[in-house]
Amino acid sequence: MGFFDTHLLNLVIFLPLVFAALVLLLPGSEPGQLRTVTLLGMLVDLVFGVWAYARYVPGGPEFQLEYRVPWFTEFGLSYHLGMDGLAASLLLLTVFLGPLVVMASTTYITHRVKEFHLALLVLQTTMLGALVSLDVLLFYIFFEAMLIPMYLLVGVWGSEDRQMAAVKFFLYTLVGSLLMLVAIVALYFLSGPSGGRSFDYASIYNALLGANQELARCTAAGTCDQLGGLARTLHTWGPVMFAAFALAFAIKVPMWPVHTWLPDAHVQAPVAGSMILAGVMLKMGTFGFWRFAIPLFPVATQQARPVLAALSVVGIVYGALMCLAQRDIKKLIAYSSVSHLGYCMLGMLALTAEGATGSAYQMLNHGVSTGALFLLFGFLYERRHTRLMADYGGIAKVMPVFTASFVIITFSSVAVPGTNGFVGEFLVLLGTFKSNLSLVFGVLAATGVILGAAYMLWMVQKVFFGSLTHRENQFLQDLNLREFSTVAPFLALVLVMGLQPQPFLDRLAPSTDRFIARASVGTPGATVDESKLPIEVQPLPTEQTAAAPTLPSHPLAAAPALVPSTNRP
Repeated sequence: MGFFDTHLLNLVIFLPLVFAALVLLLPGSEPGQLRTVTLLGMLVDLVFGVWAYARYVPGGPEFQLEYRVPWFTEFGLSYHLGMDGLAASLLLLTVFLGPLVVMASTTYITHRVKEFHLALLVLQTTMLGALVSLDVLLFYIFFEAMLIPMYLLVGVWGSEDRQMAAVKFFLYTLVGSLLMLVAIVALYFLSGPSGGRSFDYASIYNALLGANQELARCTAAGTCDQLGGLARTLHTWGPVMFAAFALAFAIKVPMWPVHTWLPDAHVQAPVAGSMILAGVMLKMGTFGFWRFAIPLFPVATQQARPVLAALSVVGIVYGALMCLAQRDIKKLIAYSSVSHLGYCMLGMLALTAEGATGSAYQMLNHGVSTGALFLLFGFLYERRHTRLMADYGGIAKVMPVFTASFVIITFSSVAVPGTNGFVGEFLVLLGTFKSNLSLVFGVLAATGVILGAAYMLWMVQKVFFGSLTHRENQFLQDLNLREFSTVAPFLALVLVMGLQPQPFLDRLAPSTDRFIARASVGTPGATVDESKLPIEVQPLPTEQTAAAPTLPSHPLAAAPALVPSTNRP
């Protein structure tokens, strides 16, 4: 792997910070310059992000473009980056949204413009860093750091109740994350003896693998009296540590009933905050389940699976019913996120290839469709400054281009065939029906599709069609060139991902296969591809890479030998 490939992820992560430093040097009285530099930074980051996505080879090693250097070696902490297919896809979504968020805010943000664009750039760095971190503590640092700029986006540039919404968002996510930190520290002490411990994700996973397999066998046999040391510890404390991880990520998704911060945050946030929140930040929850919570604790996952699947289905139906009860357009879109992300969780918990693939694809779809809905409503709100459906009606007559764009995105949101949403939801439902979960889960999830069409089409009819009942709506201006240029990439992605999903699915496939294998360790009677279980450990530069590095001997666990790949791109 060449020097540029080795450092490519560093460039993608920290380029926004470089441009944030440039923004810091510019005078606050020049909003045009501030917006231009920020947009340029996001566009450059988009170029490198697309390059990184293109460099990912589905048939190559699990984690690619890896970079690892020692950080605090006495604590087993390293700066370790790398991406698999899911991380590469979410990274692409993040850099795709970056320039569009800046363009969407050109006329919306008129005060503290400098601070606003600094917050956007810092937030971009933290989100990208979390997606490609392969050290658990490094992931946690990025995961927590993104709270600060998002808190500022909501609390400073939001609507009338912005401070309440910002504090609620911050406290919810912080409490869950602190419990996860305790679990991370516990994993650190379990992963090896003193002097051999590490926060590296691969090292921790491999150290627990043998114990998880032993625990799964005894659980299937119905007796766990003869467990070894680490397996016994996981039998006792594994469900508690899994619960800590699961709570942190469930809040971020958000799953019912820890979702109540989301509608307030979405309603009060500026259009940029809503786009980022829906497009990327909520995926940190589903991504966290996929990367950390489920593979590290497969037996605890299997025990909690019916409950989590039930909560996912409740979220799907509850979110849809709440949408039907809304008269506030932005709150309706916010509750639709609760429903749509329930599909992501249900597909993941189905533990089938179709379900997991649909879950991963739906993460991308939701970022595109719901991000676009918030963008379009933001343009409408700038013109009318009201969120109530009753204040609109018949605006298709004066805003035909806007209406056509909104209807296309609505079709994506309700999973009309030919759009990206159909591919994701169809795979999730197919995987759920094929899984060993109760048939009730699939049936109830399918009703969510019907309810989704009902609330979205009802909202479209109320807002866009019928007669122009309000005089203020007669003079609304259609999308201008800047606004349409911001919307057009979303429209293109809806159609490309709906009609040609295979290139995206090909990059997700290796991650899906490995996720299913690792999650199925805790499933009694499941056929597990043993070759997909261990994670290759990237040695530190100071280590001898010619020899096969092995985990330090541990009186409580025996991990398989780990041989570095020789075909890393």
